[in-house]
Amino acid sequence: MEPVTRRRWEIRNPEADGSVLLDLALALGVGPLAARAISLRGVSTAEEGRAFLDCRLAELPDPFLLPDMEVAVSRLVRAIENAEPIAVHGDYDVDGITGTALLVEALRAFGARVDYHIPLRMKDGYGLSGDALQRAASNGARVALSVDCGVSAVAEARLAAELGLDLIITDHHQAPEELPQALAIINPHLPASRFPFKELSGVGVAFFLLAALRRALREKGAFGDRPEPDLRRSLDLVALGTIADIVPLQGINRTLTKVGLQVLSHGQRPGVQALKTVAGVDQVSCGSVGFRLAPRLNAAGRLEDAALGVALLLESNADRAREVAELLDGFNRDRQQIEVETLQQALQRLEAFDGDARSIVLADERWHSGVIGIVASRLVERFHRPTVLIALDNGEGKGSARSISGFHLFRALQACSEQLLGFGGHAFAAGMTVAAEHVEGLCEAFEGEARKELTNEDLIPRMGHDGEVLLQDLSREVVDELARLNPFGAGNPEPVFVASAVRVQQVSVLKEQHLRFTARQDGYSLPCIAFGMAERLTELQGDVDLLFAPALNEWKGRVSVQLRIKDFRPSLNGES
Repeated sequence: MEPVTRRRWEIRNPEADGSVLLDLALALGVGPLAARAISLRGVSTAEEGRAFLDCRLAELPDPFLLPDMEVAVSRLVRAIENAEPIAVHGDYDVDGITGTALLVEALRAFGARVDYHIPLRMKDGYGLSGDALQRAASNGARVALSVDCGVSAVAEARLAAELGLDLIITDHHQAPEELPQALAIINPHLPASRFPFKELSGVGVAFFLLAALRRALREKGAFGDRPEPDLRRSLDLVALGTIADIVPLQGINRTLTKVGLQVLSHGQRPGVQALKTVAGVDQVSCGSVGFRLAPRLNAAGRLEDAALGVALLLESNADRAREVAELLDGFNRDRQQIEVETLQQALQRLEAFDGDARSIVLADERWHSGVIGIVASRLVERFHRPTVLIALDNGEGKGSARSISGFHLFRALQACSEQLLGFGGHAFAAGMTVAAEHVEGLCEAFEGEARKELTNEDLIPRMGHDGEVLLQDLSREVVDELARLNPFGAGNPEPVFVASAVRVQQVSVLKEQHLRFTARQDGYSLPCIAFGMAERLTELQGDVDLLFAPALNEWKGRVSVQLRIKDFRPSLNGES
């Protein structure tokens, strides 16, 4: 199988007409380029535009619009009033780690007795653990509260009832046809949900539970003799989990993340400060969270015990926090090495793979289940096909899957469920367990779903952009305006533009990996950097079209506009 080399550039959405853009620009106080970018993100009115830019916490919806919220809050209030132990059960990824830390921290601040459990990836697997529920009950817990898991835990819910545990499930994953019999299931995807936004992260659902619980406690006078906990200070945890889980940074997620990034930047949580130090993060952004902070939190769950991540986030002592952060940093280096080896082995296997295949399914006994999800993402980037990697051990495999636009993973796995022992996930990411003898059947069934859902055109990566622009229009003020669209990530991509018929000059190679050059158009020039594109040096011939994100570059105290190149091609004379 050959890597994908061709990419199709497409404008993100149909462009609004000039009058709409002018109205947006005037109402929001932005220039035409920022108005166009805002419009292409689904904003059509001044009111929507102000909500998009301002991200006001006061405009978040009523948490009681989520299903079963009143039942869950009533039970938690009673547990707090009667000092009944509450057992929080999270998941081993960053969403579950941050959700667990958020619930434990806030519930303790509300006066609750709380303990928590994070499953071991290698031993327990994904989801609610029956063993953990039994331990919680034996330790006196009367309420079990899940975060980022549980919506598929039918058997575990029955066990909780037998143990006398009132089970409250908070989850954000797609719900199966059969729901667990729990005291409450808080999930925006449930048909009974009246919540106006479906795509919350697991930690986001937990945040709204806490907002509802705090309101109920306030109405009962619980904070009459002590300060009411400020949940805004915990939005650093919400931002970490939301960004790491790659849910769309739109609507409510955008608001929670934007405010949460501010807390991450200026907050005083010792665990976060230590994590930023070992990761070398000075300026916090979605990129630094996704590529620097989150992988280190994830590393513990991938190779050791994800509870270390929760302990770090809850740690109040700076010295102990630094020790745990350094331990996680070491795990991350180990994870990176294992990831490189796994990727190389997968690529060797794919050399003999059918080039006409529309999916990739690989299983191997050498692989570590903690890194196969990352490697699956690398293969999707390289081959642009839905990918399943399975780590086999003693006749059973744990798999991670990643997908592309147009192929809904969860639905595909539903169609392949006869080959699986269990599965769960989203449209673009999922996990599963499979017996070794059924791997071949899974390959055939999954490929069948891919052939049913994907056309040849779907296998060509699409690179979205925000339209054409002239280099002369890219002033520092314009780039500053575009930065107001932050935070950028899934569902709210960084503004990217096309400049046509550009002459490339002064090309040089940096560190044998990157290209640096000057783009000249109609007598106007701007510096460019193309990360990881050194091997494409010979393509910079004649006039080219550039796909780029405008940015500000600071060098020796001087700030200037620089183009971060995403792709380039021979000039199409203005056609994009």
